[in-house]
Amino acid sequence: MGEEGHRVNSPKSIKFAVITVSDTQTEADDRSGDAITQLMQRAGHKSIRKAIVKNGIPEIQRALREFIEDPRIQAVLINGGTGVARRDVTLEAVSHFEEKPLPGFGELFRALGFQEMGSEAMMSRATAFVSEGKIVFCLPDSEKAVKLATEKLIAPELGRIVSEANR
Repeated sequence: MGEEGHRVNSPKSIKFAVITVSDTQTEADDRSGDAITQLMQRAGHKSIRKAIVKNGIPEIQRALREFIEDPRIQAVLINGGTGVARRDVTLEAVSHFEEKPLPGFGELFRALGFQEMGSEAMMSRATAFVSEGKIVFCLPDSEKAVKLATEKLIAPELGRIVSEANR
């Protein structure tokens, strides 16, 4: 079966969850988390759960473990904590969950970011990986960045990625 056949046979709607990593945001002002949810739903995917957690390793790990163990969830999109500041610990928190990296996601995201923002795109540590058959994306907390990643990369390919990860 060729590439087009795999895409045609992939699910069109994936059940996802969003984790916002922030020491200051609340449900009322979580613009990046809300943008991810809205864009994913607009693309036909289904929001299952959402959490806002503090920028700490135990808090991030607890939320991701809970979402990975939820049988309804097929993908987790984490936003926040992916920069280079000392408080940015999302990647350190989730690294032991990673079974198969998806380096192409981070590479493409930074390439698109470079086109829009210039060289500051290199500071993004955005990444994606497979964990227990679930797809996990780690995105910056910028609303502009999550829109770019969600619209151009995640939403259009998520069905195929989930399908491939579970073959």
